[in-house]
Amino acid sequence: MEESTSFEERVAMCAMNRAFGFEPRLGFAMLERFGGAVEMFSATEDELNEALGQYCRARYAPGLSPSAFESAAMELEGLEAEGIRFVCFGETGYPGLLTECEDPPLGLYYKGVSPPEDVFGGIPAVSVVGTRDISFYGKDWCRRIVGAMSKAPVRPLVVSGLAIGVDGTAHMAALDEGLPTVAVMATGIDRIYPAVHKELGERIASTPGCALVTDYPPGTEAVRVNFLRRNRIIAGIGRATILVESKIKGGGMMTARLASSYGRDLYALPGRVDDPCSQGCNLLIKETLAESIGDPAELVGRMGLGKVGKQDRMSMESCVESFYKGKESPETVSEISRMARLVHKKRGISLDELSFELKWSFSKTSRYAALLECDGFIEMDLLQHCSAAPGLF
Repeated sequence: MEESTSFEERVAMCAMNRAFGFEPRLGFAMLERFGGAVEMFSATEDELNEALGQYCRARYAPGLSPSAFESAAMELEGLEAEGIRFVCFGETGYPGLLTECEDPPLGLYYKGVSPPEDVFGGIPAVSVVGTRDISFYGKDWCRRIVGAMSKAPVRPLVVSGLAIGVDGTAHMAALDEGLPTVAVMATGIDRIYPAVHKELGERIASTPGCALVTDYPPGTEAVRVNFLRRNRIIAGIGRATILVESKIKGGGMMTARLASSYGRDLYALPGRVDDPCSQGCNLLIKETLAESIGDPAELVGRMGLGKVGKQDRMSMESCVESFYKGKESPETVSEISRMARLVHKKRGISLDELSFELKWSFSKTSRYAALLECDGFIEMDLLQHCSAAPGLF
């Protein structure tokens, strides 16, 4: 593929991507046989029968017809009017490392305010993946890891899949820390899934250096098999993959194993042996497929992003005492500090558990928790589980 692709060739590649999306190797074999996508659409029925065989020809006939080519042309014209591009394999702007994989997509739909050659053409990419059922431990460490990468001499592109849990946490942390991020979608470029991440997806698409990408045609809805196919792109784009939390089976584990099969660096965050959300990570470390993550600054160095100095931080208890000193009575400051210390020690502790351990009434516990949350020291979820605010301690 030439670095500058004609519209006709782009249309043909787009149509081929529709036809061979789940079997890209067959698509590339057809490209090699006919010498190009346009040439394949110019082939006779006998030539296609010879290349594909009678059975496969019947199977792929609808996607290789003149009407499929015309449909792809209309699709691309409409998308380009909306600022969406289709980036062909081998073209400037197509992720370089992805071309080295065994089964890369024939092209990617791309939505972003920066051109794809700027997003994928310079800085290294790091894929951050994991479970949808992210714990307070996983969320805290995911943010700490991304935060450390943002302070590295070489600031990477953070790649993930826009899902709830680790993916969303990684994207948000990257945006908050000023790092570029790319979301690889398992739907069409016009369908942001899950719906709760619609605002996040739009923020990514409108932030310089960031983008939404997918190899699925517009209109494709979220179905299970699409996520499995999507994972190979996440693994292929990154020169390193970080598995934050994962059960033994799941999309994060699949992506991690794919990254390992592609010869990429793989890192995993260890966790408790009895925690299902850490069993996948622990298994990859045991199998020596993944290196264990111990310190974010050290991890950044191991990934070749440069040295990050460790920053001394005040303890949560000290910060709380300093903040409320002079604003509350000494007795109240002492009690709030006790509560803060316990929340920091036990991520995800509930208000009921805090009341029991501190031997306070529930109303008193709730009042102090609300005060700490309002002042940015802790976070509470809908089930009233508390954790220290990420990035502060």
